[in-house]
Amino acid sequence: MAKESVVVVCPGRGTYNAPELGYLARHHGGSDVLSAFDAMRAGKPTLSELDGAAKFDPALHTRGDVAAPLIYAASYLDFLSVDTDRFDVVAVTGNSMGWYTALACAGAVSGGHGFAIADAMGVNSQKHGEGGQAVLVLAGEDWTVDPAVEHAVLASMALHGVLLSIRLGGMLVVAGAPTALDALAGDLPQLARPPLRLAGHGPFHTPLMQASADAARAQLPASSFGRPEIPLIDGRGKIWRRFETNPQELWDYTFGHQILQPYDFTAAMKVAVREFAPDRVVLLGPGETLGGAIGQVLVSLKWLDISSRNGFAARQGEDPFLIGMGRPGQRGFVIR
Repeated sequence: MAKESVVVVCPGRGTYNAPELGYLARHHGGSDVLSAFDAMRAGKPTLSELDGAAKFDPALHTRGDVAAPLIYAASYLDFLSVDTDRFDVVAVTGNSMGWYTALACAGAVSGGHGFAIADAMGVNSQKHGEGGQAVLVLAGEDWTVDPAVEHAVLASMALHGVLLSIRLGGMLVVAGAPTALDALAGDLPQLARPPLRLAGHGPFHTPLMQASADAARAQLPASSFGRPEIPLIDGRGKIWRRFETNPQELWDYTFGHQILQPYDFTAAMKVAVREFAPDRVVLLGPGETLGGAIGQVLVSLKWLDISSRNGFAARQGEDPFLIGMGRPGQRGFVIR
């Protein structure tokens, strides 16, 4: 029986929340890889301890230096659980912090080096100029985006000095000083939902993160980077292929452009489905909040004749194109 081709997507910050507490214990308890990650956190609470807390603590579990390694470990261990006898991983991508996981899944860095990067960047992400992030939902109920609405939003952002952080399907993640984000919120066209400020998030993927980039370059050596074994799609939509990749350039992108410039997850997903035409897309855990953004990209492309939210839901009900490993009803479809 022929293998099904899959593109793997690695989620970023904001995906380990109260429902995900215990995710590592439930799905990866006893893992030697998890034990190795725990051992790397000398002097800090282990992932097993954080994941095994009696109660989810937003002040703790959403903090960068805690959330980043938890999410990395959950995603990377999920990746190792994919049944490669039935599925052929043809490309890997990720969103924002998920890029560090994607590096490891694609084999551009080892699993241990990937963890060290995510762990260090969880700390470094807290080094930045004044500012935070907010999510703007541009897509309507049918998951399509009115170009006039997007134009008006971008004009208002420019007026108030708010920067684009992430393109996320039918959503924009924007960044700026708190006063700028407040001014923008009062000067937007009618959107499906009010802007959502992201607690504990800095102005990621903007020049305000220069201190974070400087710390990463000083702390994380290029020598840990190699050529990916699996094609790797970055936050511009560029494909890093094994025999075309210069590891030094991959390191430079990771701790330069990837930190300081907008992350275009929309472009990454468009390239993934157009260039690799996978039988399915596998979204690693924890959580499944990125599923909506992926669905919105499919709608924008009219991929597999999916042209609306209802069309996406119908396809998912019949023969899911998107498999979320953080969704209990779908996880069993792809694991060994």
